[in-house]
Amino acid sequence: MTEKSLSTPLVSADLAELRIGDIVYLNGLLVTGRDDVHLRIVRLKHSLPINLEGLAIFHAGPIMRETAGSKTGTWETVSVGPTTSMRMESCQGEFLETTGVKLIVGKGGMGAKTAEACRRLGTVHTVFPGGCAVLAAARVEAVEAVHWLDLGMSEAMWVLRVKDFGPLIVSIDTAGSNLFENNKKLFCERKDEALEALRPHARFME
Repeated sequence: MTEKSLSTPLVSADLAELRIGDIVYLNGLLVTGRDDVHLRIVRLKHSLPINLEGLAIFHAGPIMRETAGSKTGTWETVSVGPTTSMRMESCQGEFLETTGVKLIVGKGGMGAKTAEACRRLGTVHTVFPGGCAVLAAARVEAVEAVHWLDLGMSEAMWVLRVKDFGPLIVSIDTAGSNLFENNKKLFCERKDEALEALRPHARFME
């Protein structure tokens, strides 16, 4: 396991040496976008309100607060925890192709479609620890813009400037290796042996 600091905009070469289980800290622009953003771009074919080439997308529904007394619509981040990434599995590959996003941040793993897209496009999926939404907000230096606020606060695209945002655990690398799927196979292989070892101590459950 290695640690690496990355800054946007990213290119595939920046990510090529990362392997599943490595730790990343991100600097630069991180744009939130979950279900409705993905569907609007992939299914409804809306034009992008921001150039996402080389940026990072965060599967998150943040809580934002408009700065008191602001006449310019300035916002601050109260909380920004990750959303379950698997919700975007059906359209994540096409989203990556359409937008040029190079790094995905979310919660939990993603499936074979996303792994194949990451391999083909030189992209990685990373996991931000769940339950740390306030910590994540503390790594946001500024809210640079918001797009598609008509979708609601949690579904809008918030453009966040972040510093040392992480730790982000690489769960799918540019080779298409998938940490969560690998662990599922490993745990299943060990399951029967573990159950047999427990059986003498838990016969009341039979």
